[in-house]
Amino acid sequence: MKPAKILMKSALATALLGGFGFAAIAQEGTAQSGDAETTAMPEGAVGGMGDINLYPRRVVIQGRQRTAQVGLFNRTPNEGDYEIDITEMAMTPEGRLVALDQVDDPALADRVKSAKDMIRWSPKRLTLGGSESQTIRLMARPSPDTPPGEYRAHFLAISRPESSGGGVSIDEVISGRQADGIGVTIKPRFGISIPVIVRVGETTLSLAIENTRLVDLPDGRRALGLRLTREGTRSAYGDVRVFRAGEDEPIVVARGVGIYPEIDARDVLLPFTLDEEVAPLSSGEELRVAFIDDDYDPGAVLAEAVFTAP
Repeated sequence: MKPAKILMKSALATALLGGFGFAAIAQEGTAQSGDAETTAMPEGAVGGMGDINLYPRRVVIQGRQRTAQVGLFNRTPNEGDYEIDITEMAMTPEGRLVALDQVDDPALADRVKSAKDMIRWSPKRLTLGGSESQTIRLMARPSPDTPPGEYRAHFLAISRPESSGGGVSIDEVISGRQADGIGVTIKPRFGISIPVIVRVGETTLSLAIENTRLVDLPDGRRALGLRLTREGTRSAYGDVRVFRAGEDEPIVVARGVGIYPEIDARDVLLPFTLDEEVAPLSSGEELRVAFIDDDYDPGAVLAEAVFTAP
């Protein structure tokens, strides 16, 4: 007699993104679960593995503001079920986002100021038809005695897999209606997250660009390496742009680069994408590197540095 075949549907293989568009550094990717055609995401949305997009890319609640909204967009023509949760994550010095309960460095974990207990949201579950979107409402309620500073949690949307499908149920195994082998089917749950930042009272930020250098990449290209250093109680979020002397158009741009308050510095690589119409760098040529704010004071130059090509 052949052993029975059992179908097990699992909530494994959840894929999370941290809500930063790291461009050449750690570009947020998109992946399709299934073969269905996809619909273009709304402007300003962030896409992840699976069939969902979130917009905007990040949420900042500050001043008198205490509410916000996040749009969830089903970019396929098929109906989808989703769960909404608020989680905690930490940024490593390499710029990666890691679930707080998986951080190996206790000192890093201790520096994360969580906003999870401050945030309420609704709905917590929803179903969207193909190419449909819905707004999830957020409310931040810090206690009156919360010290000034920046607190953060991460809004997480998880695609719930269909409960129906092929395979054999446990009931069928027990009744003896199926007995052709044991098998396991993994049903992945794809998810995507964006940061929700709550600022209480006055916050401060000082940013600097250090250790600029040329780096040879494994694929033969060259990149400009640099280190962003941060001081104060607020995170930094913006674009890193590299300009040639006397030119207004950047030759390299990394959009949506962030550095959270739990780290004091992070390293960034910006690969050069110089085409045939742009002259290569010459020895002694100066480049201006600037970090442009896209958060607290959009458009402001938060840090600058000059790099001289060797």
